[in-house]
Amino acid sequence: VQLQAYGGGLVQPGGSLRLACVASGFTLDFYNIGWFRQVPGKEREGVSCSSDSDGGTYYSDSVKGRFTISRDNAKNTLYLQMNSLKPEDTAVYYCANLLAWGQGTQVTVSS
Repeated sequence: VQLQAYGGGLVQPGGSLRLACVASGFTLDFYNIGWFRQVPGKEREGVSCSSDSDGGTYYSDSVKGRFTISRDNAKNTLYLQMNSLKPEDTAVYYCANLLAWGQGTQVTVSS
């Protein structure tokens, strides 16, 4: 059972990135799953999650309207499209569910 997150990088304020989280060893479609982020010295923050039962989604107030979570069940992959990025979005981003945590991918928003 494994989750691997990809797609982080350095982007200017106002830019976009798409993170991907590939699941292996289990069927992603059967589980709730979410994206979290953490800045050194601060608590981990829940960013967004996707429900397996009704397809519902949740976003933290800090990202609502700018980030979009989605799934590609055929690829067993979760995505996080991040638009209008701000310096305060800088963090290590993780995907996780009840079975596993991904290894994290660094997102840096800076000019």
